[in-house]
Amino acid sequence: MKLACIVVVPEGIAARGITVHQFTGERMIDEAQDTLLEMKHITKAFPGVIALDDVNLRVRRGEIHAICGENGAGKSTLMKVLSGVHPHGTYDGQVVYNGEEMRFATIRDSERTGIVIIHQELALIPTLSIAENMFLGNEVRSSFGIDWHQTRLRAARYLAEVGLDESPDELISNIGVGKQQLVEIAKALAKDVRLLILDEPTSALNEEESAHLLELMRKQRGRGITMIMISHKLDEIAQIADSVTVIRDGKTVGYIDAQNSPIDEDHIIRLMVGRPLDRRFPERESHPGDIRFEVDDWWVRHPVAADRWVCKGSSFYVRAGEVVGFAGLMGAGRTELARSIFGRSYGVWESGSMKIDHQPVKADTVPRAIEAGLAYLPEDRKTLGLNLLDVIYESVISARPEKITHNGIMNIDEGVMAAEQYRKELQIKTPSVMTGVGTLSGGNQQKVVLAKWMFTDADVMILDEPTRGIDVGAKYEIYTFIQQLAAAGKAVIVISSELPELLGITDRIYTIFEGQITGEMPSDQADQETLMHLMTSSTTPQSADTL
Repeated sequence: MKLACIVVVPEGIAARGITVHQFTGERMIDEAQDTLLEMKHITKAFPGVIALDDVNLRVRRGEIHAICGENGAGKSTLMKVLSGVHPHGTYDGQVVYNGEEMRFATIRDSERTGIVIIHQELALIPTLSIAENMFLGNEVRSSFGIDWHQTRLRAARYLAEVGLDESPDELISNIGVGKQQLVEIAKALAKDVRLLILDEPTSALNEEESAHLLELMRKQRGRGITMIMISHKLDEIAQIADSVTVIRDGKTVGYIDAQNSPIDEDHIIRLMVGRPLDRRFPERESHPGDIRFEVDDWWVRHPVAADRWVCKGSSFYVRAGEVVGFAGLMGAGRTELARSIFGRSYGVWESGSMKIDHQPVKADTVPRAIEAGLAYLPEDRKTLGLNLLDVIYESVISARPEKITHNGIMNIDEGVMAAEQYRKELQIKTPSVMTGVGTLSGGNQQKVVLAKWMFTDADVMILDEPTRGIDVGAKYEIYTFIQQLAAAGKAVIVISSELPELLGITDRIYTIFEGQITGEMPSDQADQETLMHLMTSSTTPQSADTL
């Protein structure tokens, strides 16, 4: 059986091995199929932009349906229409669920029908227990109020369902992101979910946690739960999806039925970006200069558990014009090292030194770190990278407003012009730099954070998961800008959970395990197996005087 596809083939590109038909807005799906959800001719506009333009989606009962598209294509907006975040009346078109037209006014309306959405930024309260989070707004009640005994029993049952052996009384703040994702799914099961929407469910997970989550999704599919998965990880979509809808620039451009045929990742990419993407990484010639940034014997304690070290005698260097990667499993200490270097914004620093251009640097606060020439793009862009109440222009100048301040007066026009230049260079999808960053897609928000640190003209750029949750087209753009930073003589550090990414864009790679640097090698001599071995092997610290 051939892979059945109804697409508009971008710019005359042939879809090799795929049956192609002209796309007319309604997919040619056998009407005898058992359809759970149809979204018909959905159009949604915001001031100055049409986010969705006559989008159509059909999902069969009991399948995993993937939605793919570049950042800003409209994927999350479509799911917010479905779940009632954007209420009926604020969009055009129909939502037909279980054969009936739905007119959701709130997200609670959709949840009552069994539609539950898990957003990319998890909606859990760190100071509450797992059980409290799971039943918040869906409390188990008795005649005397909340029945805590039944709450814990039910929480334990659903936690076991998702393979999590944590106590229902454990605080959310005490468990990692991977386990929090499982708590969100357990929370959805507790609401008698029939259609589960997962927005970038594995973007913050390591390979082992991602594999466990995908297996859990297969298990729930086997039990009759229908799922919609938004993801930029095409390899995972190829593993698990039964069908795929591709959205580009707010329009539906393709549908792939993968029941009996493998999904072609390159074909999805062509549909997403409207052109072939022959290379995942840009070509570049590397010509590293003298050592520009060096850290020596860096020791940092955990901010709460004083007997725990998060950095153990770390020493490394980066040359001018060089891109250096840091690889490690989640919790290995990569982010802790980066944040402790950047103004000691994480942990309790004990000892160690750093130099820029062979000159000692005392960057013991964030302002001093910025002044010294350091920049840090955090992995959590919404919490640490941006103020979501700011407009783009304010975000871009926020790290170094003195650049546009003269005689004590800030030149707003100068700041707007600088922000506009970055908007064009980074291809941030918005008509104005006066747009609120909170309204942008995740990928465009990431570009704003990158613009913010490019504006500081820092000598050392530390980029922590710079492409997390970003589509392949936007990734390529960010890789290009990373290469441009190196070509300008910057010392660039890239922290990434994706080993192919590090191998594709860096000159050298350091590995970290349990707070220690365990290895260093040229990227062209490394492979994933070697790196993984170093990422799971401990070494003896060079100095253990403070242990």
